[in-house]
Amino acid sequence: MPTTRSRSLVKGCLLAATLLGASAGVARAADCVVGISMFTLAAPYYAAQLQAASEEAKKLGCEVTTADGQNDMAKQIGDVEDMVSRGVNVLVIDPRDPEGLVPAVNAAAADGVKVVVIDSALSQKANYVTLVQSSNDANGKLVGEWLANEMKGKPMKIALISGDKGNVVGEERRLGVIRGLVEGQLRQDGSADVEIVGQGWGGWTHEGGLKAMEDLLTAHPDVNVVLGENDSMVLGAAKALEQAGKTDVLLVAAADGQKEAYAMIKEGKYGATGLNNPTEIGRLGVEYGVKALRGELPAGFPKISYTDPAVITKANVDTFYKPDSLF
Repeated sequence: MPTTRSRSLVKGCLLAATLLGASAGVARAADCVVGISMFTLAAPYYAAQLQAASEEAKKLGCEVTTADGQNDMAKQIGDVEDMVSRGVNVLVIDPRDPEGLVPAVNAAAADGVKVVVIDSALSQKANYVTLVQSSNDANGKLVGEWLANEMKGKPMKIALISGDKGNVVGEERRLGVIRGLVEGQLRQDGSADVEIVGQGWGGWTHEGGLKAMEDLLTAHPDVNVVLGENDSMVLGAAKALEQAGKTDVLLVAAADGQKEAYAMIKEGKYGATGLNNPTEIGRLGVEYGVKALRGELPAGFPKISYTDPAVITKANVDTFYKPDSLF
């Protein structure tokens, strides 16, 4: 029968083992510290992206720290520097500016941090593992081809609502749609006619899209197509059109797939949008960053990783629409 002393020794050993196991668990968590730097959380898309990235990091056993740059490049630079000083070894970043974030990203990489860029492009001068995004060109081309077919030769007066000046993603999206639109018209008629009556800047938000559309309508009341670089701005534009009593304008977005846009597509009040799944992009960004940290990425891993493109219309919206989703 165990003596009191032997029982005490057993308890002591069990306690030590428990503490050692707990310490090991903490060490394992600390070995993977993921910092997620978003340039903004002003639109649901970015909130969904952040949520997916955070959940994936936790699922992979990592600690997580996050920051909202509030659409301010100086703040985002400070966020990145703060994360590095606090010991992150994986940085997932949606950059505010393709050039302005390069020094901060390169400083992080020089400190041993594995950097993965998501959604917005970053200059090739930056040292990062990969860029994860939807193919803005491929999505845009599909949307443009759909628009050409939908209008079937009818003259278009397009109001273009863009995100931010100098943003590479916005440029890729609008040019992709225009390329698809021209190709679609050429296939139909052997000629092309694309008239963009004005460009407004909506800052990627619902409120920005509403204000941009109000200004465009004042200058160009005869617009019959609104092309936006994301759904949030087009949804804002739809509100401005509603307030102006304009019911004959076709709404089209180059990308995103926001659930409110899907609902309007189902109702026939919104034409089409490109598929830009924030959940998949956020999840893959973390997955690739953690694999790079653990030496699990294959040699020659691509510098750009694209998700599959698609144009979402009334014909296929039920496949993608999830009313209870965050985005």
